[in-house]
Amino acid sequence: MELKTLITECTAYDFKVMLEEKKPKSWLKSVSAFANGLGGSLFFGIDNDGIVKGLDNVQYICEVISSKIRDYMDPLPEVEIIPHFIDGLYILQLKINVGHYTPYYYVGDGQRIAFVRVGDESIPATDEDMKRLVLKGTNRSYDSLRSHTLAEKSSFVILSNTFEERIGQGFQKKFIKSFGLLTEDGWLTNAGELFSDDCHLSQSRLYCTRWHGLEKDDAINDAEFKGNLLLLLREAMNFVKSNTKKGWEKLPDRRKNKSEYAERAILEALVNHFIHRDYTVMGGEVHIDIYDDRIVVTSPGGMYSGENVQDLQLDDISSERRNPILADVMAQLDYMEKRGSGLKRICNETKALDGYRDEFKPLFKSTASQFMTIIYSMEYKPTSQEEQQNGTKLGPSWDQVGMKISLSWDEVERLFIALQEPKSMSELKNLYGWSNTTKFKVKFVNPLIEKQFVGMTLPDKPTSPKQRYFLTNSGKALLTNMTYESKTNNLVEKVSNLIENLSEDEKRLALGLLQKE
Repeated sequence: MELKTLITECTAYDFKVMLEEKKPKSWLKSVSAFANGLGGSLFFGIDNDGIVKGLDNVQYICEVISSKIRDYMDPLPEVEIIPHFIDGLYILQLKINVGHYTPYYYVGDGQRIAFVRVGDESIPATDEDMKRLVLKGTNRSYDSLRSHTLAEKSSFVILSNTFEERIGQGFQKKFIKSFGLLTEDGWLTNAGELFSDDCHLSQSRLYCTRWHGLEKDDAINDAEFKGNLLLLLREAMNFVKSNTKKGWEKLPDRRKNKSEYAERAILEALVNHFIHRDYTVMGGEVHIDIYDDRIVVTSPGGMYSGENVQDLQLDDISSERRNPILADVMAQLDYMEKRGSGLKRICNETKALDGYRDEFKPLFKSTASQFMTIIYSMEYKPTSQEEQQNGTKLGPSWDQVGMKISLSWDEVERLFIALQEPKSMSELKNLYGWSNTTKFKVKFVNPLIEKQFVGMTLPDKPTSPKQRYFLTNSGKALLTNMTYESKTNNLVEKVSNLIENLSEDEKRLALGLLQKE
């Protein structure tokens, strides 16, 4: 079997050129992280560049691996040790399955540490990570836990009024318990706290900002809200409506309304973020950032499954819910469905707008700690070429964004020029002479995609062999602007050099001619 085939079948993997018998923590931390996450594999006998080096005593190494896991892991994860013969050499695959009794600890050297996976690294779990792992291991959710508020001291007027407005029926007191908002001994659950009129959870907050232009530069308008979840949703929609356009088109016999965004798509996105966010992150909140060309909604906590949404097709995303009680209540209020179809609905509602093109398809991105939804404006018009010729800049200068991603314009200019036509990852690597795809993507491609200067032809299939990368409208505007700046700087430099070489008499003559003009 080829190494590439083995890697393709793994959710995550690490290479180890040898087994460090006397330093078990160096590789057991990956065992802990994989068991606490989506599973993964450790390959022994392969160096960091993916080159097969082989192992000498495979049977002995298998015994050592089993022994170290028994001695240093608690609880014991489910693992398989699989030998492979590649290019005439033996390697070992230590396959770690997804753990059901998290957290899984490394116990040794006087330490008891649970590790989690962040990118290609296994790092110690944070306090928030530990809360999530404990909830997962005990099969409980944050919204089902008892809060510090007695039910008798709480009211649910906002919930009651919303139910009656949206469902058309009277709200009954027994719903509070049947919805899962109360414990048996009369305390609010965390879900009950979030739906109560006087919500005390400090992390139930919303930050809204309308930015000038395409980047976080000057804020035109901003607002902050906290408290009841339904109140946050209402204020979020009000902020979006008051900070986006609703134009119209004149027809021969009537006037046709044209929306910048699909209202239902925005509502669906906000509900998704409020319901599925990670409330164990105490300093976290939902953010709405409105730019000239897009709305970006972010919230703490990635996909509940641990996967990255950008690596999945929308049809393949399961309806696993981090906060099932919140989701059920919002379904009862007819804000969402239980089938996990919210992301597709955002896309479909946007697609139904006049002027829609494939490049306006909403984007969804996630990491282990954040989920982001990007919805594009149907009415945004990039700055024209004519304005550029008159001296107006097209988009931001690289000085505004380069520092944020630790890349200079000299480093990325070749990439911008090449991506005016779609290119494969291999073609891009060849531009720079890189061989390691992962490191090249992390340094160059991923930051430019994050800043929306570079796009993918198959955004729903990021790992497809047919994937191609291209320069977005923002990227083209930046390239044009930087080219314009470069020409201007060169012209100024030439004029300065010409003046420097003039004699004093010639300088006086030139100055006299300019004054006559």
